[in-house]
Amino acid sequence: MAKISPVSIKYMIHANFTAEGALEKPDVIGAIFGQTEGLLGTDLEMRELQKEGKIGRIEVEIERNDKRTTGTINIPTALDQSETTLIAAAIETIERIGPSDSEIEVERIEDVRGSKRDYIVERAKKLMKGIEGSTDSREISNEVKDAAKMAEVSEYSEEKLPCGDLSGNEIIVVEGRADVLNLMRNGVKNVIAMNGTKLPESIAKLGNEKKLILFVDGDRGGKLIIQNVTDNAKIAYIVVAPDGKEVEELTGKEILANLRKKVSVDEFLSGGKDSRKFGKKETSKDLELSAENKSKLKELSNSNQGTGKAILLDASLNEIKKISAKGLGGTLKRINAKPSIIVIDGIVTDSTIKAAEDARCQVIVAKNFATTDTKIKLLSL
Repeated sequence: MAKISPVSIKYMIHANFTAEGALEKPDVIGAIFGQTEGLLGTDLEMRELQKEGKIGRIEVEIERNDKRTTGTINIPTALDQSETTLIAAAIETIERIGPSDSEIEVERIEDVRGSKRDYIVERAKKLMKGIEGSTDSREISNEVKDAAKMAEVSEYSEEKLPCGDLSGNEIIVVEGRADVLNLMRNGVKNVIAMNGTKLPESIAKLGNEKKLILFVDGDRGGKLIIQNVTDNAKIAYIVVAPDGKEVEELTGKEILANLRKKVSVDEFLSGGKDSRKFGKKETSKDLELSAENKSKLKELSNSNQGTGKAILLDASLNEIKKISAKGLGGTLKRINAKPSIIVIDGIVTDSTIKAAEDARCQVIVAKNFATTDTKIKLLSL
């Protein structure tokens, strides 16, 4: 069997799966080859593509939880963009792995050549610096200063969170490493990154010892981060970037101006001063739907029929995400912003209801339900 050269890899298909039973890696790989056979014709037969070196070794990682198995699938390809997306779509049609019902959802298709481009750009920058007499002295000075500030970035705890100087009493919490670099570049060093939208445990513990200032982007994602972080950590103040701007792109003046406008968590969540119209904190307790909201959900459910999609909504009927209904269970486990309401096209199964219960969903809207044994409010509108 031919092997794909790492040099030839163009794309990497990243997928997640959930199965109602105990599985092994060979079960997953066997299902991929067996259940896609003949779907796309001889030119895109996966076994033949792997023999020809156009598809690489399929990597599978599995994790068992009680009687369920979840995991990830990575498929490297040397095919073009359209052929790779066809392969990705084909594996989503797999409904059984081994003896178990299963769901596969493609999370993303990565262009692995991007890292090569990054190397080319960085290498070109270094070569440019080596050309004598081509660089202005002020540019060299600024580069040296920036490099010195970048070198000051440390890592905090076993989670290796990018941070600056955490010795003071106040710590600014931002989303990612780019935010940390921008703040430090502009003289703000008491900063630490969450490395994503989910709050790391070490930052939650840090909140018991220091005053934490949460500094988020001025978009809907910022709102979701505020809700997640304030629910799971002791936060003293909240700062929001200007509407439509990210923390990593703010100038030094904008950073300091926004930090001066910090407000307490209670004031912010109550819709007080500088709350950026994010409004009062939503609560999912005893969710009651008005006649108007039920009418809106009915319209949404009707328009969703035949799409094979599940729509995740918050308590105010704002859309959080639209995904494949087949991959709903896996998505509910990974998503940070948990939905209060789910509108589903298709029959709602026991496994779907269990995943929704684990995510603390309160309402499911669908045309058909395989079971009604749940505390979740089931609406067939």
